[in-house]
Amino acid sequence: MGLFADRIFPYCCDKVMADRQMRRERRACVAQARGTVLDVGIGTGLNLPWYDPGRVTRVIGVEPSAGMLRRAGWRAAQAPFAVDLRQAGAEDMPVDDASVDTAVITWTLCTIPLAHEALCQVRRVLKPGGRLIFVEHGRAADPAVASQQDLFNPLWRRLAGGCNLNRPIDELIAAADFRFEALTAGYLSGPVRAVRYTYRGVAVAR
Repeated sequence: MGLFADRIFPYCCDKVMADRQMRRERRACVAQARGTVLDVGIGTGLNLPWYDPGRVTRVIGVEPSAGMLRRAGWRAAQAPFAVDLRQAGAEDMPVDDASVDTAVITWTLCTIPLAHEALCQVRRVLKPGGRLIFVEHGRAADPAVASQQDLFNPLWRRLAGGCNLNRPIDELIAAADFRFEALTAGYLSGPVRAVRYTYRGVAVAR
């Protein structure tokens, strides 16, 4: 289990999360960040190449997995801005209050055990007027697909490192007292719709 969590799963995650569609979505999301950025669940650092060095001065990456952070460190070393990697869960982030301009969450809320607490932490660390920018997969609007997500979620969660198929991302963000500036949702192309329903948006604290 130690080898799997430390080496194998980070490698597999790196490959799966870098497919063409996800890379396009990631780039569009991350390009909106500015100033001091909190990257929640930075994972293997796949967002780092897409931050605009003309707009971003520093990235704080929070991630509980040492194996993920090891791979993120390779990308951080090549970044043209300061990158501060911190091993911690999103529910109790070692980040000062009102200290970041932008929070970025990409395919992370599905996995965080206590998503509401994590989003409340994001609100805490954002400066007044700071923005949460996100792209996440989650619960489908189509009842038939949502039923499939509910059915397969227990098995999927065990196989995919705690990832959940059926979290209502928009409701989770709104429940943490954020207001949406932009929100869209729909399927990415692919054969398995249960894993392709994707939310994209920008939110600010109320």
